[in-house]
Amino acid sequence: MTSSNPDTGVDRRRLLVGGAAAAGLLAVPMAACADAPSEPVEIAIAEGRMRGVRTGGVDAYKGVPYGASVSGVNRFKPAKPAAPWTGVFDATRLGTPTLQDPSTVYGVNEPPPGEDCLVLNVWTPASGGKGKPVMVYSHGGGYTTGSGGSSAQDGSMLAREHDVVVVATNHRLGILGFLYLGELGGAEYAGSGNQGLSDIVLALKWVQRNIAAFGGDPTNVTIFGESGGGAKTSCLYAMPSVAPLFSKAVIQSGPVVRVTTPDVAAQTTRMFLEQLGIAPADWRKVLDVSAPQILAAQKALAAKVKSDSGGWRGIQSLTPGTYGPIVDGDLLPHHPFDPTAPASAADKPLVVGWLDTEAAFFAWTAKDVEAFKLDEAGLKARLSGRFGDRAQTLIDAYRSDRPGATPSDIYLAAASYYAMGAGSVVTAERKAAQGRAPVYVYNIAYRSNRKMDGTDIELGAMHASDIPLVFNTVASPTTLAGDRADRFAAAGNISTMWANFARTGRPSAPGQPAWPAYDVKTRQTMVLDVACAVVPDRFGAERRVWAKVDPPQ
Repeated sequence: MTSSNPDTGVDRRRLLVGGAAAAGLLAVPMAACADAPSEPVEIAIAEGRMRGVRTGGVDAYKGVPYGASVSGVNRFKPAKPAAPWTGVFDATRLGTPTLQDPSTVYGVNEPPPGEDCLVLNVWTPASGGKGKPVMVYSHGGGYTTGSGGSSAQDGSMLAREHDVVVVATNHRLGILGFLYLGELGGAEYAGSGNQGLSDIVLALKWVQRNIAAFGGDPTNVTIFGESGGGAKTSCLYAMPSVAPLFSKAVIQSGPVVRVTTPDVAAQTTRMFLEQLGIAPADWRKVLDVSAPQILAAQKALAAKVKSDSGGWRGIQSLTPGTYGPIVDGDLLPHHPFDPTAPASAADKPLVVGWLDTEAAFFAWTAKDVEAFKLDEAGLKARLSGRFGDRAQTLIDAYRSDRPGATPSDIYLAAASYYAMGAGSVVTAERKAAQGRAPVYVYNIAYRSNRKMDGTDIELGAMHASDIPLVFNTVASPTTLAGDRADRFAAAGNISTMWANFARTGRPSAPGQPAWPAYDVKTRQTMVLDVACAVVPDRFGAERRVWAKVDPPQ
């Protein structure tokens, strides 16, 4: 499978803003419990009764509305809670994903994308009981694509094996989720620009109101997400008004130190209106534009916007014409981790990390076979395109730290650290500096044997291959985790550590070393694999050279 998403490449910004494939290439029907008999099950929540499905010891409720309509006059405005219903709501099927190309959502029997998408899925052990840890997931796909229904992100295995309650949301993305109208629309559109985040906040309030009915503990909620979901988690972690709604967080390959600002977002708004042929003074006409026209204009604008940094600019500074969270002075009053970690989450433990060869995924989806076949000249050309005469300094440092590495090994390692490692380290350093709650840093070293299409090139520990490991959906041999026999051991370690972190605030797994908190002296890092290991300052030499070549903004 390949991605049709044009925004691929080794680029901190585009890794999250355009990484639709991060959520989608994982989507395959689950093999685990595929033949288990199913039966209907009902539950009562604040809004009314629902009918779900019990399969293999897990109750699943899908397509549950948590927000009211966000189309028509409600377009671009903060959502309101879903209204109560009468009768029994059918929660046996996935709900509508947000507006996007149908090729970028990957749930089984998932409806076509549309505007009214504020639904969520819940998986809970059928055994009953109370006080279970709650894990609320934000899907990947950047700020433009994906859904909570992708089958590799199915919460059944986590719920079944670890006695936790798992929730995954759909929420507005792209123009619908992040168009800023504060400049043109005034007080009526205060809060616009972050409506996609405010949707997730509304879902977290739904969790507080309803999760006890599913056996969950509303005082023990962990928010987590991968790629674009990690970016959203970074932002949620920094919102003072959201702090009472969760107790800890995991940021997977999606660190966000800085987000965009209203002035840049206002430029994007004007560019989008121009794409539709609407003058700024007539901006209200955008409320009457059809959903297909909205999507077409969003795609056309994305095709026009080019990174000004040769494919390397980071997610920390979104450029005009792209969509994502903004510092709005209200919901997100400051950058997530700049200049410091958020004070509102100082007492909330955090896990943050990335995979060893994140960049292999983006080379694959971009059909960049040459990235895996570089010679010395090709390596220098690629790094010089972004870093000029500093490229040789990088190459020398990586060559010294990785004896025997090929030019492609160095390129992929450097690109991966720049894309996800650097922001993860800054996030961890600033969290550790608070000294209030621990931060745990990881690298995933498990190497998928998934191959680049039409080649014998194995993609290794690439971006998004962690999703089936975290959710332990590796029974199918076609996920991004590959089909190595030892994938079950790696998934067992990683999913157990995530679930135990949700339960206790300390990530751990039987038979694996204790995971120490990160600090700036020892920089202890957990390397996650079939056999895990704690390594102090694992990429220390590389970290230090990056601090000189491209210091944090």
